[in-house]
Amino acid sequence: MRHLVAGLFQSLDGVVQAPGGPDEDRSGGFAHGGWTVPHFDEETGAFIDRIFSAEFALLLGKRTYDIFAAYWPHAGEDQPLARAINAAEKFVLTHSSEPLAWHNSHRVADFEAIAALKQTDGPNLLVQGSSTLYPGLIDRGLIDRLFLLTFPVILGHGKRALADAPAAGFRLEESAISPSGVTIGFYAPSGPVETGSFDLPEPSNDKGDRP
Repeated sequence: MRHLVAGLFQSLDGVVQAPGGPDEDRSGGFAHGGWTVPHFDEETGAFIDRIFSAEFALLLGKRTYDIFAAYWPHAGEDQPLARAINAAEKFVLTHSSEPLAWHNSHRVADFEAIAALKQTDGPNLLVQGSSTLYPGLIDRGLIDRLFLLTFPVILGHGKRALADAPAAGFRLEESAISPSGVTIGFYAPSGPVETGSFDLPEPSNDKGDRP
């Protein structure tokens, strides 16, 4: 059985669009591509290396798959991360009939197929980017661990992965802050959202035994 580990780079206001470069995704007139780069310090890089150090298979949406397929095969096999990503199996949630030309790529039809894939033997499934997957994954309880790298910028507009996600509780399992101000958090699902109240109790009108 595989675990599903999902991860996002996000701004303080939850934007996940085009973290890695100006031309990564300009849709919707987004003009701030590459917003993670000035804050990507040694500690942040070490965390990413740790995530990719174990054997994994990628689970991607079609847009992220196309971005990765245009970059990683040309990144150079002298880079350990490039070697790992290029060698990994890639499962792509898409209804498109376009061929998936990147080595070791497989089409996945729907979230039920992802649930079935989790029951098979193999390395854990690692979701990177792929903002459209998160509402469906959370709704079906398919995420086993979630890591968020929150960068110290506010972008104002852009794609958000969790904006349309259903309510769900998570507990923080691990956290760190890099020297450049990137907040790194590892979370695990904790069930339904718990609520409470800070309302003050209504004052009592009971005068007790006073004469």
